[in-house]
Amino acid sequence: MTVRVAIAGASGYAGGELARLLAQHPEFEVTTLCAHSAVGESVASVHPHLVDYAHLRFQETSLEILGGHDVVALALPHGHSGALGAQLRESGSQRLLVDLGADHRLEDPREWDTFYSGEFSEPFVYGMPELARAQGPSSRELISEASALAIPGCNATAVTLALAPLLAAGMIEPRDLGAQLAVGSSGAGRSTRSDLAGSELFGSAHAYSLGGTHRHIPEIRQNLAHASGQETTLSLSAVMVPMSRGILATCSGIRTSEYSASDIHQALWEAYESEACVTVRPLGTLPKTGEVVGSNTLALGVGVDEATNRAFVVAAVDNLVKGTAGACVQSMNLVWGFPETLGLSLNGVAP
Repeated sequence: MTVRVAIAGASGYAGGELARLLAQHPEFEVTTLCAHSAVGESVASVHPHLVDYAHLRFQETSLEILGGHDVVALALPHGHSGALGAQLRESGSQRLLVDLGADHRLEDPREWDTFYSGEFSEPFVYGMPELARAQGPSSRELISEASALAIPGCNATAVTLALAPLLAAGMIEPRDLGAQLAVGSSGAGRSTRSDLAGSELFGSAHAYSLGGTHRHIPEIRQNLAHASGQETTLSLSAVMVPMSRGILATCSGIRTSEYSASDIHQALWEAYESEACVTVRPLGTLPKTGEVVGSNTLALGVGVDEATNRAFVVAAVDNLVKGTAGACVQSMNLVWGFPETLGLSLNGVAP
């Protein structure tokens, strides 16, 4: 059985990474790569590392081109996949529509208006299999039955999976959650602000989206509400650092009791002991981004600050794999009934 896939926005980092992962998948076959500004250009001219697609050229992003595939994946900037996604769903030509962008993640139109603005699009089923939900069907049950999926944001993946088990267990307060993120340059996308790209980044670190403006904040709060049944407040800050891939998220919350680092570690271990794509490092060790580059693994480590009564969870993830394209493949596997990690590597690339 071969499942035919078309990717819109394939000239960008997320779309290109999805194509790379699917090139080694035994069941999914990418037959069409679309791009807006690169129409007619060879795939090799934009993604020279994608040798399996060197014979292809980027095609126009249109219903006619995208129609007739089993899966259509939209790897477009926010605000660009909402209308196209609605047209594709109305056409019903694909079995599964996947949005790697932000347009279909949020459930509250007010949150969309505050953090993104523009026309609100209906939410799709959220593609985070490891997100334990306090009520209703499990995330995996919802994903397996879905015809349209919203793939999580990379920062949201790191912070959500770090804090959700502790909130659900009542070990940290829902108020005053914190997350400080060091983010590789690919986290800002191929077309990004001049101050976060190119020579401006080498040898330097740049803070961005301060003051409660980071667009993944409402997505994280939404996830934590599903996981714990509680509304949360979250302070999130991000720093672009001179590495091409990776996110290191240092997340924290106020302890509700005198839980030790061992208690925090045990709670995370119990939450993820059966999860193939989430690993909890041994107590006393913390993950590094270099350990997870190229893998669909999110690594966690813990600590406690007795002076401030805060529990800390450090999360390391490759923003383009488990943070985006790998999470997409993981959910696609669930929809088709394939093994969840089929076509994905859980091993990082050795330095």
